[in-house]
Amino acid sequence: MSKKILKFKRRRKGLTNYYKRKVFVISGKTRLVVRKSNKYITVQFIKPAIKGDICLAGINSIILKKFGWPYSCKNLPACYLIGYIAGKIALQKKIENVALDIGLHSATKGSRIFAVVKGILDAGLNVPVDPEMLPSEERIKGYHIIKYAKLLKETSEENYKKRFSYYISQNILPENMEEYFNKTFSLIKERFG
Repeated sequence: MSKKILKFKRRRKGLTNYYKRKVFVISGKTRLVVRKSNKYITVQFIKPAIKGDICLAGINSIILKKFGWPYSCKNLPACYLIGYIAGKIALQKKIENVALDIGLHSATKGSRIFAVVKGILDAGLNVPVDPEMLPSEERIKGYHIIKYAKLLKETSEENYKKRFSYYISQNILPENMEEYFNKTFSLIKERFG
């Protein structure tokens, strides 16, 4: 009679891919962990250790509000900005080479995860990644959102007001995203260099 081997709890729940984790631990590199939630993006730099992983630095995209970012803290421009901040913080902590850990997320070309990586690369860290996976400069500045907002406004004012109701209620137009991006980015550069 064969015994059925029970998998680890985190594997059964679909929370951890232990094969990928083993590869990261053996490499000895600091892991760049990027995670998405319903509202925010979290970036952490994790060093593996025998007794448990050690978080060397971490940041959540809610910090963008302190720099005057009025839009979503999980859209593509916000991901780039939080990546840039995370990269600068990592450099201050003497972290230079990292390996990207996207967990159970799919590696999608131009996704928010790779916008974070682009910000980290622009901050000066070394992350081995295929440049084709990174989003374009237009998407990083939010042109795709601006274009969509203008299209909706021209074709259906009702859908525009419905889709961007929160921004309109806060007197923030989605068409001004590039302006806010540039302003926020310059404040971040002043603060972190």
